[in-house]
Amino acid sequence: MRVVLAEDLYLLREGLTRLLEAHGFTIAAAVETGPDLLAALLEHRPEVAVVDVRLPPTFTDEGLQAALAARRQIPGLPVLVLSQHVQQLYARELLADGSGGVGYLLKDRVFNADQFIDAVRRVAGGGTAMDPDVIGKLLQSNSRSEPLQRLSKREREVLGLMAEGCSNSAIASRLTVSDGAVAKHIANIFAKLELSSDDEDANRRVLAVLAYLNGVPQGSG
Repeated sequence: MRVVLAEDLYLLREGLTRLLEAHGFTIAAAVETGPDLLAALLEHRPEVAVVDVRLPPTFTDEGLQAALAARRQIPGLPVLVLSQHVQQLYARELLADGSGGVGYLLKDRVFNADQFIDAVRRVAGGGTAMDPDVIGKLLQSNSRSEPLQRLSKREREVLGLMAEGCSNSAIASRLTVSDGAVAKHIANIFAKLELSSDDEDANRRVLAVLAYLNGVPQGSG
């Protein structure tokens, strides 16, 4: 699996490169500026991009801007943002096309290699890997939206854990309920968000998460 990595700090860039290579990834390019990131993404079209938000030359939002520009030219390009900051507007824009393959982790809340590598693989596979703080920021502006109002408190909790990338068993453990109860909650979520039963469950999970984070139904009705 090929990765394009963007990180301006040399030691962190080298550390991420070695970590990813140790877990079987191929580093197609490791860059440190926004323009270099865009060029690398368009040239290599990797299976996943791991992107810092603030890159040279201005250290504002070059990483996310480059990822968004590349995703417009390569629809569905999987992007995992790894940052110290939550850029709510651009995070929402990454989610807006409804294609999945999006993650947003905060650097100081990645506690071990397994957590990070699992997030990279999940995003590369078209899923989501969102830090709870990022989820909270995104929900601030859409908590009153009609789709979210359909969900019970427990269903919102389940969907929030789905957005983090938790499996059914992991959700059951976190909420101290049975796997069957989680499956029932997820079925209710699919129904309330009007996600077609014709879609595979994995795809419906992604669509449900995107609907939750965007405050807009993603299903076909």
